[in-house]
Amino acid sequence: MIVRRSEAELEKMHRANMLVVQVLDELSDALRPGMTTADLDRMAEKGIREAGAEPAFKGYRGFPATLCVSINDEVVHGIPSPKRIIREGDLVSLDLGCVVEGFYGDGAVTVAVGEISDGLKRLIEVTETALYKGIEAMKVGNRVSDIGHAVQSYVESQGFSVVRDFVGHGIGTALHEDPQVPNYGDPGKGPRLLPGMALAIEPMVNVGAHFVKTLADNWTVVTMDGSLSAHFERSVAVTEEGPWVLSRPHPSGGNGA
Repeated sequence: MIVRRSEAELEKMHRANMLVVQVLDELSDALRPGMTTADLDRMAEKGIREAGAEPAFKGYRGFPATLCVSINDEVVHGIPSPKRIIREGDLVSLDLGCVVEGFYGDGAVTVAVGEISDGLKRLIEVTETALYKGIEAMKVGNRVSDIGHAVQSYVESQGFSVVRDFVGHGIGTALHEDPQVPNYGDPGKGPRLLPGMALAIEPMVNVGAHFVKTLADNWTVVTMDGSLSAHFERSVAVTEEGPWVLSRPHPSGGNGA
């Protein structure tokens, strides 16, 4: 069942998503060679709890941490570890969620550590642009598949591939709600987009083929061919004024209340 949120509910999601992006920005600024992924996880949990919110991922289906940290060929769901050291030239994807007054925020960003090749800079740029291509399709009256079609068309036109085994999702009083939002597919299919729907849009883009596998820890997803991967995510509401990226001001110019 797809739930359409009230303005008051979306305002709570706005606060949750502003906090997610604030903490992601702080983590991105702090990233240095020699840190461990567990260091980042501690920082993330501290930032969320000090703001009076709760981590969304910790304990979710048994996930042991606040933050997902996925490095290089890891696509999503990397488990932080004191043994995993971040190195110069790494591509680090940070995925974070929190709960504010019962409503969820969810976002992700991919960050380069130090100097990386122009090709990898382009991977990051294309993945982030693909996110916003998908968001642009979140207009009242469009269909859910229009989002994925916009993502896939752009990514493949740039010579990269879109992961198909993991998708975006509805979000609200649960981390994952209906509908699923694939990052690929034909346009004009699936549920119609209506005001109050809130979706987490999250393209995962690989340098090589789109095939992935899950490691023995039952969480960490890697590219099948060992190619590098990037991931960006934002939670977005459908409004009459256009898509509302819930970490930003309301598109009407107000605060969304």
